[in-house]
Amino acid sequence: MTYCVGMLLDAGLVFLADSRTNAGVDQISTFRKVAVFDRPGKCIMVLLSAGNLAISQSLTSILREHNEAAEGQNLFNAPNMFEAAKEVGDALREVHQRDADALKEHHIEFNASFVFGGQIGTEPPRLFCIYAAGNFIEATADTPYFQIGESKYGKPILDRVVTRSTSLAQGAKCALISMDSTIRSNLSVGLPLDLLSVQRDTWRVHSHVNITEDHSYFKMIRTRWSESLRHAFHEIPDPEWMRRS
Repeated sequence: MTYCVGMLLDAGLVFLADSRTNAGVDQISTFRKVAVFDRPGKCIMVLLSAGNLAISQSLTSILREHNEAAEGQNLFNAPNMFEAAKEVGDALREVHQRDADALKEHHIEFNASFVFGGQIGTEPPRLFCIYAAGNFIEATADTPYFQIGESKYGKPILDRVVTRSTSLAQGAKCALISMDSTIRSNLSVGLPLDLLSVQRDTWRVHSHVNITEDHSYFKMIRTRWSESLRHAFHEIPDPEWMRRS
């Protein structure tokens, strides 16, 4: 399993993904789940993946092959992010057409989902969640983030904190707290992490950090967030009816 989150903010975009792939209790491996497609000064697109690793890797390979081809539609000649998201969806359908029946014969579900975001030209940054069927939805002002994978444990902090006016630094901090909550509650999600941000109208990666067990900021967050939660819990009065003698 995995956990990925992408945020669409007024200042740009924030992406975070773990790198754990779990095929059983004794088969845990590390694979990157972040792919970056960029042309400095023109466009920047980031793809996060969850689900079947073979499907995700096939999709990424197809997208890169299309980008390198002399002819045909690809991410780099898409006029806007909506058309780029359609290109990802079409490539995913190509993988489905090739592999779905073979997977079904082995009782394996065609299971993959993606968070895809970026900025092309002067169009504002956009963020999409793409499903296994190749269809997708777009982030809005009311819902400025998407999660894929093991999402339930990290959702509460995002719902309480993230708005479009959240800064990139605050978004990164919130994403890391969300990831820490998920790691604590689900053994199938784990370090190292890829944390990436894109500042609006720069068409490049603003920061890309690989976070391991000894990363000082993430260690601080894990400790401080736990302490803060315990402190807040003890500050809330006990139920009055439970204090009656």
